[in-house]
Amino acid sequence: MLRDTLFTPKEEERATREGFGEGLVNAGTTDSRIVALCADLTESVKMDGFRAKFPQRFFEVGITEQAMSGLASGMAAMGYIPFMASYAMFSPGRNWEQIRTTVAYNNVPVKVVGAHAGISVGPDGATHQAIEDIAIMRMIPNMEVYVPCDAIEARAITEHIATSGKPAYLRLTREKTPLMVPDTYAWNHGKAYIMQIPKHKHGGEFMHKVGIIGCGPVIYEALLAAKELEKDGIGVTIVNMPQIKPLDTTFLLRFVKDIRLLVTLEEHQVAGGLGGAIAEFLSEHHPTKIVRVGVRDRFGQSGKVRELYEEYELTAKHIAEKIRNASM
Repeated sequence: MLRDTLFTPKEEERATREGFGEGLVNAGTTDSRIVALCADLTESVKMDGFRAKFPQRFFEVGITEQAMSGLASGMAAMGYIPFMASYAMFSPGRNWEQIRTTVAYNNVPVKVVGAHAGISVGPDGATHQAIEDIAIMRMIPNMEVYVPCDAIEARAITEHIATSGKPAYLRLTREKTPLMVPDTYAWNHGKAYIMQIPKHKHGGEFMHKVGIIGCGPVIYEALLAAKELEKDGIGVTIVNMPQIKPLDTTFLLRFVKDIRLLVTLEEHQVAGGLGGAIAEFLSEHHPTKIVRVGVRDRFGQSGKVRELYEEYELTAKHIAEKIRNASM
């Protein structure tokens, strides 16, 4: 399931936060119970479209992320469906306890939107680069966790969680990244799906069968790595797993039986994120050789996006190298 224009001169780029903004307007048009709350970052988190169309249902709370959580949970208890957004370092970073207690413990349908997540925030540096947010949110009972790969998937997930009736966390990125899925993409109830299957040029089989399961825009690097590895006779199947919790364990068990090496990829700490979730499950149900690619027990730092991807070994080159070493 790849976009026709991917890897062509017509390749398109948009930020996942833009897809969220579109999805929020669509959801608000469909359901008048949808309300939006923001902590003084309306344009940055792309809530400005909703504010313009539904000014009576938009609430600017200022830099008060903890209070925003209480306000959102109270509105949810009264029958509204609140989306509350800030940078991921501040929400869920700064207001985690309020989200845990007032939202998840009460099991009310508040949607926590964490924008500018990951090291790809770039020059803002470590204080603004949330690379622990998946971990802290998936540990909370009742909370669902989503990480879209591009703007189109972000729009679809936003429209989905607006109707789910459950607490949810949606992770978004700052920079424009390639659109990978087609415009016809439809959310399939949290199912992981194969984005690319290796095709041997001569019709034979590859020496090594590798599967990469990723989340977020960094999957683009996995697709590039797969192209390089095919030259070495290493066939790589790329899987997108946009719903981290609940994990699509049915797909996971079926998938690992057909490969020799599993690689997880995320712009997040390998501890507690997608790689951690998959390793936890497989260690109990189907022990599998896993290479986890992500940030390894480090803080972020200021820099250009490509420089940071190099530094934290998230580029296609580094992914391919790790797979070659593990496949030997």
